[in-house]
Amino acid sequence: MNICCLDLEGVLVPEIWIAVAEHYRVEELRATTRDVPDYDELMRGRLALLARHGITLPQIQDVIARMGPLEGAKDFLDWLRERAQVILLSDTYYEFAMPLMRQLGYPTLLCHRLEADQHGAIVNYILRHRDSKLRAVKAFKELGFRVIAAGDSYNDTAMLQAADQGILFRPPAALAEEFKELPACRDYDGLRTKIESALEI
Repeated sequence: MNICCLDLEGVLVPEIWIAVAEHYRVEELRATTRDVPDYDELMRGRLALLARHGITLPQIQDVIARMGPLEGAKDFLDWLRERAQVILLSDTYYEFAMPLMRQLGYPTLLCHRLEADQHGAIVNYILRHRDSKLRAVKAFKELGFRVIAAGDSYNDTAMLQAADQGILFRPPAALAEEFKELPACRDYDGLRTKIESALEI
């Protein structure tokens, strides 16, 4: 039995933090795990920026409510779910992701949680587990599943390397160069082809 583990942002939906950065014109919020490998460093910087600019969780949720999946993402996901069990492994937060999950047909999503104060200011983030993507892939393999994984960022590389087949999807050039052992593709047709090849093994 195959399980396909997908990252969410950059693979199925746009980068949420980039949308927030553009909406509130805070350029520093554009940084993602494609740019900063250290997730704690990235999130601490984000929380500091939100506090400095007075951006609250409800305001971010308003931005997300106007977002949608990437073009072709829903069709790709529907295609994949006919061929394998699909689990989304993401470093986003349930408080961000649920409106987007509705548009994708509520696939299974494993991610993190946010803490907000009574005024809606985000004061902390709660990780489901450090290295959660890697741990999930290892656990699925221990349960006897064959794991295919796709992602686009530094925080995906550990799960991609641990999977039976890892695939980079639209990675930045520096990431693709650093992880040459991982096959890369630029669109959903390419991702379908690589997944089909992996399913046939």
